[in-house]
Amino acid sequence: MKKSFKQAMVFTLAGSIAVTAAACGKSDQGNSSGNNAASPSASATEGPKPALKALQIWQKDDYNGYPVAKMLEEKTGYKVQYDMLPQDNAVDKLNLLISSSEPYDAITTGGGSDFKALYSDYAKRGALVDLGPLIDKYGPNIKAALSQSTLDAAKVEGKLYAIPTKSLNFSGSSLMIRQDWLDKLGLKMPTTTDELVAVLKAFKEKDPGGNGDKNIPMTINGTAPMVENLNGAFGMPNGWNDVGGKLVPRVLDAGFKDYLTYMNDLFKQGLLDKEFAVNKDATMKEKFTSGKVGVVPVNWADVPTMSDALAKNQPNGKMVYIPTLKGPQGKFGLSAPDGFDRITFIPKASKHPEEAVKWLNAKLDPATFKLMAIGEENKHYTFKDGAYTPILPIFVDERNNANNYLSGVDEKNYPLYWQARVRKDLRLFDAWANLNVQQAANTRVTDPLGLSPYLAEYSKNNASLNTLMNDQAIKFIAGAEPLSGLDAFVAKYKASGGDASVKEVNDWYTTKKK
Repeated sequence: MKKSFKQAMVFTLAGSIAVTAAACGKSDQGNSSGNNAASPSASATEGPKPALKALQIWQKDDYNGYPVAKMLEEKTGYKVQYDMLPQDNAVDKLNLLISSSEPYDAITTGGGSDFKALYSDYAKRGALVDLGPLIDKYGPNIKAALSQSTLDAAKVEGKLYAIPTKSLNFSGSSLMIRQDWLDKLGLKMPTTTDELVAVLKAFKEKDPGGNGDKNIPMTINGTAPMVENLNGAFGMPNGWNDVGGKLVPRVLDAGFKDYLTYMNDLFKQGLLDKEFAVNKDATMKEKFTSGKVGVVPVNWADVPTMSDALAKNQPNGKMVYIPTLKGPQGKFGLSAPDGFDRITFIPKASKHPEEAVKWLNAKLDPATFKLMAIGEENKHYTFKDGAYTPILPIFVDERNNANNYLSGVDEKNYPLYWQARVRKDLRLFDAWANLNVQQAANTRVTDPLGLSPYLAEYSKNNASLNTLMNDQAIKFIAGAEPLSGLDAFVAKYKASGGDASVKEVNDWYTTKKK
């Protein structure tokens, strides 16, 4: 899904509060004395180093005064002056800085679709330093930390001009259900789309919420008619999915009509909120937490807030995730986004490109990276039984913004370290773990376009095509237009950039699979 540059940056900041979990290997246990601060890397002992200038994405706090900045100076030996892009009009500001040759030594931006366009344009215009030769000479930690597929995805015309920070590949949302409603009616948890219909009918007819005829079996966000979990049950967990070796957008997928038919049937039976089309995200959540709704799509990061609101309004209410549902043909899956959280490049105007690469490399020294990401053991976190648990409040005070200093990650270990962030609230961790640990690994389907390079036609058309799809899906689901009009809509979709996008995407995908 295409996001604006500003949205991409906001998203990455919001994402800093949510994280991952997994067990840690024995290598961490060998450093459990409580004083595992990183030793100075080799680059920190080479003598005087020039002061560097870094431009970062916006955050609320001053980068220069945050504890991570001081720690990085001590461990890498580089004094860095951090500036940041504005919260608003960041693209305009960045374009101005690049065109005026402002001598930043490293610039970190968001990693969304719009950024790929900017980054590709800067590289093609000769405004960025080719990092390949410098990384070969000064970047052993970079090459060890980042996979080749990550580096390849950041290349422009075969050359690497940036160090990407890979997003964590986890599922974010699924359907949440009122467990206490199931218990009251003696119902089992649904595992298929047909079983879900039966449960929703019971919610409508047997009043488990005590609302009389005002119970709403299921509601959704009117701006997101393609519902997580149900998408996967019809073979479309991601915006584009591999169908017979070819990437196909949802509108052109055979499962699209079946999905619309299913959702329209829910609407006609009164099982889907009759007002869903006008629901905003906040409206949808309020209906659920006030005790009116039985099933709703929820991102795991929203679980603590929604749990608190439900407990306030419904003291005996209990909300849990529905398992990944199987559809009529046995298909299932939750989307697992992939791609870049942010990306760091060196402009040609840099006065110290070699030193900048040395600094970026020093940040990826394994011990330094861990210290940057989650701090010191027994000071910022504890490690026991394979779990990283934050020590509060110091973890929040000194590492909550640590992700904004990242310029590439230790891809093997960072998903393990990041669990400390989710464990700040065990309800948050449990919700994340339900989707990403407790359910089988094959339920998570990685977005096949996540690590694609900048694709001009796709980038130009994707936002408008998604809007076209969502607007029309709402009309079909709500019965405002008959499904007999789907073929005409598909033709419109193709003519509006769908065909051009499919060709470009699959030209790339074919080469990727070789």
